[in-house]
Amino acid sequence: MKETFAQKILAKKAGLDHVTPGQIVTVRPDFLLTHDNTAAIIGKISGELETYGVHDPDAHVIVLDHVVPAASEKTAQNHAEIRSYVRAHHIRHFYDAGQGICHQIMMEKGIARPGLLILGSDSHTCTYGALNAFSTGIDRTEAAALILTGETWLKVPHSIRVDLTGALRPGVSAKDFILTLIGDIGADGASYCSVEFHGEIESLSMDERMTITNMGIEMGAKNAVFPCDAACESMCQAFPETFDCDSVWADPDAEYLNRLDYDLGAVEPVVALPHQVDHVKSVREVAGQRVHQVLIGTCTNGRVSDFEAAAVILKGKQVSPDCRLLLLPASRSVLEQTLASGAMQTLIHAGAILLPPGCGPCLGAHQGVLAPGEVCLSTANRNFKGRMGCADAEIILAGPQTAAWSAIDGKICNPAG
Repeated sequence: MKETFAQKILAKKAGLDHVTPGQIVTVRPDFLLTHDNTAAIIGKISGELETYGVHDPDAHVIVLDHVVPAASEKTAQNHAEIRSYVRAHHIRHFYDAGQGICHQIMMEKGIARPGLLILGSDSHTCTYGALNAFSTGIDRTEAAALILTGETWLKVPHSIRVDLTGALRPGVSAKDFILTLIGDIGADGASYCSVEFHGEIESLSMDERMTITNMGIEMGAKNAVFPCDAACESMCQAFPETFDCDSVWADPDAEYLNRLDYDLGAVEPVVALPHQVDHVKSVREVAGQRVHQVLIGTCTNGRVSDFEAAAVILKGKQVSPDCRLLLLPASRSVLEQTLASGAMQTLIHAGAILLPPGCGPCLGAHQGVLAPGEVCLSTANRNFKGRMGCADAEIILAGPQTAAWSAIDGKICNPAG
């Protein structure tokens, strides 16, 4: 049939035999994700909720993660309204403050699975493509309509195919690869496209795939997705509960808007300089630049393997007295696992500051807000002006190894030597 992943899954969810790029389809997603913005969303439809209720309470997933614990009375009130909504409408998939970042929770709890269509009121919903789901962000009005009706419309995206060969070298991370790709094609290089990753993906762990798909939106993509292989199936087998799903993948002769080839073995450590995600330079070019704060974590690089990689580097060493190192686990489970392995203690002994699982410093909501003139080297996904709470500060994006080495000297260092 020469169909891409996006064509196949959207045709299936629309109840059609075939769809073409650009076609508008009405779909019923398997799940809707919302987070702290749930209060604003349900506020749009308070009257309708009283009259009609929630179309499918089991399809609504809510995770409190953006400002946790609540940093103001306003935030606390928002959280209280969300908890009241959860009780009133019997929302089964509710994860209160402290359990983790929504995208990590969706993966850990087995909600995101191969072949599902998941929409979320957060732009990094595209993360679940690591598990072969079609997942993408929507706005609050669309989310409100989904709560009431269970359906919405999507435009079938064109697709871009990225063929991978080789494996990442020591000291080089999946973050370095995805920043390289974004730097090559630009922050709008995949606008409203479905980005498929093909080829020799076996060397990429599920953590690494999540880092890559998480940043799909940073090149403008509607979604980013990997096929379901042995690693994907292994993760699914560990899920605490199961949902009906079937993996989907493109036909070998599918037609693409563009095709790109990358040798993972040729990727080197890179950073994204202020204030654009596609302002990418090799670490060699910027080594020695002063940084005042380093952040390891977030939904992009806050998983067990990220902290363990950092702990290997910082074991027996100390964070520079001129630099702050913040640790932001993506979930309580990540925190527990890294405590059990000793990785988190190693980082704390080195002088790092442990934050509760959540999003806070990434979006400048609280914890780790920068002062004017300061520079933060971050493993997060965005370095826009003002992103971490100060319009006169700068954010540089990097992988966890680069971040760990840089925290020791208070200057950007090359993890690959």
